[in-house]
Amino acid sequence: MPRSIVLSCLLTLVATGSAFSQDMPLSDVLIPGEGWELVSEGHKFTEGPAADADGLVYFVDVPNSKIFRIEADGQVTTVDENAERTSGLSFSSGGKLYACRNGGKKVVVYPDPKNDPAQVKVLAEDVTVNDLVADRAGGVYFTDPKNSRVVYVDPGQRLHVVAENLNPNGITLWSDYGTLVVTEGTEQWLWAFRVEPGGLLSGRGPYYSVVQIPSGEEKTRADGMAVDDDGRLYLASAAGLQVFDNTGRYSGTILKPQDAFLSNVIFGGPKFDTLYVTCQDKVYKRKVQPTGRPAWLPK
Repeated sequence: MPRSIVLSCLLTLVATGSAFSQDMPLSDVLIPGEGWELVSEGHKFTEGPAADADGLVYFVDVPNSKIFRIEADGQVTTVDENAERTSGLSFSSGGKLYACRNGGKKVVVYPDPKNDPAQVKVLAEDVTVNDLVADRAGGVYFTDPKNSRVVYVDPGQRLHVVAENLNPNGITLWSDYGTLVVTEGTEQWLWAFRVEPGGLLSGRGPYYSVVQIPSGEEKTRADGMAVDDDGRLYLASAAGLQVFDNTGRYSGTILKPQDAFLSNVIFGGPKFDTLYVTCQDKVYKRKVQPTGRPAWLPK
């Protein structure tokens, strides 16, 4: 089927906005006078930011196999000192923290990471994992770039290959849990899938385009994502933090806080009105106009 037809069908099936939605320029996101603020430094490679019910942001230092939490007072504390090169985190209802342990080839869950981080349950073993996102049913999607696939771990801990023939990297869900988005660092679009009962996927098509490639780069290096309450998608990439509106149109790019690889992004803070990004050896934050409350939080 021609790509234009696939994209047209996808827009009809999954877009929360419509063809009549208003433009969503970057000026509706940024706050004049607000810039990036340094939160944490001295790491080797930061990744996997995720926010809990209080807006406290967790992140990982992959080579050092550590998980950290940014406290309400700005202090950074260690949650796990032996996280087996965890490369992705995702919260779900009940405050559970899911993690993909790249070095240990596992998907695990911390039932209560704030009060009992030593309690860890293994959900899948002997798997190649890069990034993950939890759904509302207690299942987890993870990307497996080595085997060119996306895998779903259902609530009963059974594994299902739900997408193949792609080089997946970052992964996220829309706030209604009805659409799964996957990045490929080599393509100028993102893949969107309709989520079916039981965690299966259908309706794969290119969406969110055109992903920008900066001068001097050959690839987008598209990685982690976040979605705000208005349906915008924020994409960490080589060009910076690219923003797309709720119909998949490119709105603009927020400059990176430093000249280094921008790997991931999440909304955090007490009101979930602050963007947190992992950028190589540092973590930064920036207050913005939109909010991005976790979908699993009670309304």
